[in-house]
Amino acid sequence: MHQPSIFITGAAAGIGKATALRFLAGGWRVGAFDIDAQGLESLANAAAAMGCGELLITGQLDVTNNDSWQATMAEFTEHTGGSLTVLFNNAGILVSGPLAEQSLEAQQRLIQINVQGVLAGCYLARPYLAKGSRVINMSSASAIYGQPSLAAYSTSKFAVRGLTEALSLEWENAGIQVMDVMPLFVQTNLVTNMNASSIRRLGVRLTPADIALTVWRMAHYRGNRVHWAVGLQTKLMVFASKLTPAWLLRLSNKWIAG
Repeated sequence: MHQPSIFITGAAAGIGKATALRFLAGGWRVGAFDIDAQGLESLANAAAAMGCGELLITGQLDVTNNDSWQATMAEFTEHTGGSLTVLFNNAGILVSGPLAEQSLEAQQRLIQINVQGVLAGCYLARPYLAKGSRVINMSSASAIYGQPSLAAYSTSKFAVRGLTEALSLEWENAGIQVMDVMPLFVQTNLVTNMNASSIRRLGVRLTPADIALTVWRMAHYRGNRVHWAVGLQTKLMVFASKLTPAWLLRLSNKWIAG
């Protein structure tokens, strides 16, 4: 039986690392890529301690650089027979605080990584994707309604959501599923010292392991679900957004933002 494979961006820490370890434990060939060489070394040590280090391929990847994408894709698929079962576009950064008080360059860099990086991943992975393959993009509950003090981040996740929906239709006839995962705040370095009232009101209740388990389920899913909300809070927010009038939805998000 052909061994399944997953290519993960932003794999050196947090959600990416937890997902890599989850799939390694499941016997998958895992490509873990990041700009953080030290973090990747830590991941490799953890994989070795689990007894599955031979299943792990690591390498440095700058998701804003197309040549970097092409090189790492080619390198990883040399170990998979030239194909890819799952692409997990996980790499992302966060800038928080009022829009006008944050560096424009930092917010533009966020868009480069969170949006252009995901777009490049989908585009450049396409030759390696076949019937039964799937793409999982990291979106967010911030793509339900734009969040104050997270304007650039919300923008990036709305873009990811739109790309996911478009490709889920465009690639359907090829048998390639495209989905996104939409958590609220997760206990990673991204939310450390985060400057937004929403995190103080809602708290941080999800762990990287929670997201990794969801990605594992998505990788084995056989239905047509596109958006995967993670955690009770996010599921309630998605449900409310479908039923709530626009004015009330705006008011509730205004309250969340403090």
